Amino acid sequence: MGVRRQGMDRDTTRRRPHAAGMPRVATISSEAAPAGPAPLDILVTNDDGVGAPGIDAVVRGLRALPGVTVTVVAPATNQSGTGGRTSQPTPTHRDATTASGIAATAVDGFPADSVIVALDVLHATPDVVVSGINQGQNLGPVVDLSGTVGAARAAASRGIPAIASSFGFADSFDYGPGVTLVVDWITRHRAELADGAPPAGPRGSVANLNIPNCAVGGEVRGLRELQTQPSLPDMAAALARQDCESTAEPAEEVAAFTAGFATLTEIPVEGRVAETSPS
Repeated sequence: MGVRRQGMDRDTTRRRPHAAGMPRVATISSEAAPAGPAPLDILVTNDDGVGAPGIDAVVRGLRALPGVTVTVVAPATNQSGTGGRTSQPTPTHRDATTASGIAATAVDGFPADSVIVALDVLHATPDVVVSGINQGQNLGPVVDLSGTVGAARAAASRGIPAIASSFGFADSFDYGPGVTLVVDWITRHRAELADGAPPAGPRGSVANLNIPNCAVGGEVRGLRELQTQPSLPDMAAALARQDCESTAEPAEEVAAFTAGFATLTEIPVEGRVAETSPS
């Protein structure tokens, strides 16, 4: 299972003309050795809990990027389906690790609480928040129930760019294709994310990435940037299994995802991030 990709690396090594009696020396042109990327601070959270395999996979993928600092603050336990709920008072937190042993902070609350604890208690100053990778898709009208999306919205309400990432339902999960697409999104937007400008007020939307699960065959057929579908005649369509061997070419978010395409949409930051619940 993988993601269909195109393109190849280009060799930019230049060799000087060889002079008699002198060793051949390969030199790298200035175009081939640009300055390293600007430092980037990433806060990673989720709704499946700090010990879930999806967050561990994406954290390991993001840590492999040059010049990146990754901070993990996530719910102590599974908080799927809690949307943008928050707790009063601010919940407690403690040291924890991800599934592979990466240092993290576990929060005794909802996904949106994890963002609040990271920003207001731990004083993290992320350039971007990555929420996920969730076990199960969050698209169409399902987004308002999603804690993965709720955490991303909590960040965006504070002016921080955010992406929610979710992997489709199936009987088994290989998060590799999802990690590839999240890392690609960060890399593509890195310059704007790392510009150092302070938040200029709440953001209007968050990115919502859904990756089909091709466990039964095929591979992710590509990435489609589409309009979100806030309503469907049948909610069950948004929760259907995916067919990565389909030849259909739908133009709508849910149908494209079901037909094996990863989908990237922009969804509004809504009032659910302000809801509160007792601790």
